[in-house]
Formats: sequence, structure tokens, C-alpha cells
Amino acid sequence: MTIALWCVLIAVLLPYVCFGIARNRGRGPDGRRLRDNHDPREFPRRIQGVAKRAWAAQLNSFESLPGFAAAVIIAHLVHAPHNAVDVLAVVWVVARAAYVAFYLANKAALRSAAQFISLACVLGFFVAAGLA
Repeated sequence: MTIALWCVLIAVLLPYVCFGIARNRGRGPDGRRLRDNHDPREFPRRIQGVAKRAWAAQLNSFESLPGFAAAVIIAHLVHAPHNAVDVLAVVWVVARAAYVAFYLANKAALRSAAQFISLACVLGFFVAAGLA
């Protein structure tokens, strides 16, 4: 398995890390967790601060996953240069991890920059595939 394919696995797990942060940080004034398995859809409406930002990062991580995974697979299918694909995948994972960190820290401009870098990587996969 290539480094890029391992990065797809990391990308699949990243939203669940964000969810874990939201779940553990989402507490009421009494310190009790707000997560209720009897009504899980209400949870994001009750959280604030870091927990809410982690929830939003989770949603965005799920949204960015299909494009990344498809781009990696397409690049592999057309035999794009493995080194380029691996580098793009690692940069994408680092950018997405930075995106989550910036989201949690409430650094909007840096978060947007990380989002742009990850999108540029996805486009890079298609360029590499097109040149293969």
C-alpha cells in the first residue's frame, strides 16, 4: 500500500477525532456531558465554543474526504508518479490537521489558508493524473 493510500485512511479517521473532541468538550454548566444517545441530533445545537468548532471541523472533514479519496484513487489508476502523489497526500493530511487545529483555536484566516492548501492538493492530483 502506498503512502497516499495510508493518507486516505488517516483522512477517514480525522472526522472521528474531531467528533471525539466535540463530544468530550461539550459540557453543560453543571459539567455534565451534553451528548445524549437518545437524542444525538440535538447535541450540536446545545454546544458552544471549542466543542462547536470541533463539530464544525468534523462536518468539514467529512465534506472534504470524498474529493481527496477520489483524487488519490484516480491518480493511482492512471499511474501518476507515485512520489508526486505521495507528497501531495502527505501535504493534504498536514493541511487538514492544521485546518482542524486552526478551527479549534478560532483562527479563521489560517483555517481558510489550510483549506486552500488542501484544495490545491486535490487539484494537484488531477494535474498529475492528467500528465501521466
